[in-house]
Amino acid sequence: MDGLPTLKMYNTLTREKAVFTPIDPDNVRMYVCGPTVYDFAHIGNARPVIVFDVLYRLLRHVYGESHVTYARNITDLDDKINARALRDFGTEIGNGTLSLNEAIRRVTEKTANQFHSDVAILGSLEPTHEPRATEFVQPRDDGKSDMITLIERLIERGHAYETNGEVLFDTVSTSDYGELSKRNLDEQQAGARVAVDVHKKSPGDFVLWKLSSPEEPGWDSPWGRGRPGWHIECSAMAAAYLGEVFDIHGGGLDLIFPHHENEIAQSRCAHGTKVMANVWMHNGFVQVEGRKMSKSEGNFVTIYELLHTETFGGRKWPGEVLRLAMLMTHYREPIDFSIKRLEEAERLLAKWPAGTPGDAQPDASVLNALADDLNTVAAVQALHALASAANADPAVLPVFAASAALLGVLPKEAEVDSAVASAVDALVAMRLEMLKTKNFAEADKIRDDLAAKGIQLKDGKDAATGERVTTWDVRR
Repeated sequence: MDGLPTLKMYNTLTREKAVFTPIDPDNVRMYVCGPTVYDFAHIGNARPVIVFDVLYRLLRHVYGESHVTYARNITDLDDKINARALRDFGTEIGNGTLSLNEAIRRVTEKTANQFHSDVAILGSLEPTHEPRATEFVQPRDDGKSDMITLIERLIERGHAYETNGEVLFDTVSTSDYGELSKRNLDEQQAGARVAVDVHKKSPGDFVLWKLSSPEEPGWDSPWGRGRPGWHIECSAMAAAYLGEVFDIHGGGLDLIFPHHENEIAQSRCAHGTKVMANVWMHNGFVQVEGRKMSKSEGNFVTIYELLHTETFGGRKWPGEVLRLAMLMTHYREPIDFSIKRLEEAERLLAKWPAGTPGDAQPDASVLNALADDLNTVAAVQALHALASAANADPAVLPVFAASAALLGVLPKEAEVDSAVASAVDALVAMRLEMLKTKNFAEADKIRDDLAAKGIQLKDGKDAATGERVTTWDVRR
C-alpha cells in the first residue's frame, strides 16, 4: 500500500518471519484467546492484551479501521469457574437461596467487568467482537448450537468418537497433528501432560464433550446433558466471526500446546481446510522480579492490584506506565516485570510531551519498527527520539502524538487544582534560584522528584530579557 510499510510477522507455525499477506485486504481478521473469568486477571494476562492491541492498532492504520476485524473471546464456561462459584457462594447454594448457575453468573459477570475496566486503563481498544463461550453452546434461534454442530461434524467425518459418556477427538485420525508445537504423537509419553484413560483410543485424545452431573451446568446434546471441552469453544467462536480460515491467531506461549494445537486439529478436520489461521503469533512468558509468578512464591499480582492498591512496590501504578513497561521488551521474548522496569518506564514517560495528533501521521521510524514483527523495543526508542525533537520544536509535537497514539502511550495533560499548582510553582522558583547559585545537585533533585510525579519541567529563555524561565505540565 502506497506510503505504508510492508508488514512482516514471525509465524509460530512455520518458525519463520515472512511478509504478511491478508486473505482479504478489505477484511483482515484476527482472533486472540481472552481470559477465563474465574478470577481477576493477573499481569501475565495483561501481556497478550497489550501486545495484540498494538497489532490491532497497526493493522487498522495500514488497512483502515473499518477493514480489520478483531475477535477476543471470554471463557465463561470452565471447571475453575464452577469451583470458584462453590467457594464463594457455597453456603447460599447449600441452603437453596442461590442456584449454582446463578452463582456462576455472578462470578463471571464480576470478573469480566473487572477485566474490562482493567484493560481500558491499560489503554487497550475494545475488540470488534467479544464472544462468550456460553453463547455458542446454547442453541441459536434456529435451534442449533455452534459447538454441538461442530462436534457432530467431527464424528461424521471420522475424527471423533463417543465413549464412556464423553466425545473425544481422535488425534491419530489426522496425520499432521502436532505441526504447531512440533510434537510427534509417537514421541508423547502416556501420563506426560496428557491424561491416561482406558476409554481413550490414544493417550493424546482430548475431550470435545463431557457429561454434567445434576449439580453442574449443562446443555442437552445427542450424547446427553453435558458441556463442551475447552478447545472446541475457541474453534466455534472463531469460525462464527472470522470464517473457517482467517489471517492471524494470537495468544500466550503457554497456549501453543495443547490448546492451540487442538484448536487447529478440530477446526481443520471439521471444515476440511488446510489451516485454521495463516499466521500464529505468541507472546513470551512473564516473570515477576526474576521468578515465575505464583501464589506460593508470593509474587502473584493482578492488574487491579497494580492499578488500585499499594501491593507492588508500595504504591499504585498508572496504566500507561504498566503498558509502556510491557512494550519495552519484544513480544516474543520473556519479560521480567519488576519495580525497576516500571520506574524506568515512568521516567521515560515523564520526558514525553502531551499533545494531540491533529491530521499528523505516525513517523516512519515508529511505523517501520512495528512493521518488523511488532518490534516495540525499536518503536519506543524511535518514539523517545521524537519526544526529544518535539520538546525542542513544537512543530514536531503532532507527529510525536500520532506515533505515541499508535502504540497506545500518548501522554495526556491532567487537570491540576490551584493548591497543587501553587506548590509546583514554588518548587520551580526554588529550583531557578538553585541554578543561579550553581547548586545543580539540589536543582536536579527537584526536577527528578517532580518528574516521578508526572510533572515535566521545560527550561527556556525569556525572549525579551534572555533570563532562564521554566514552564511545566502534568500528565496522567
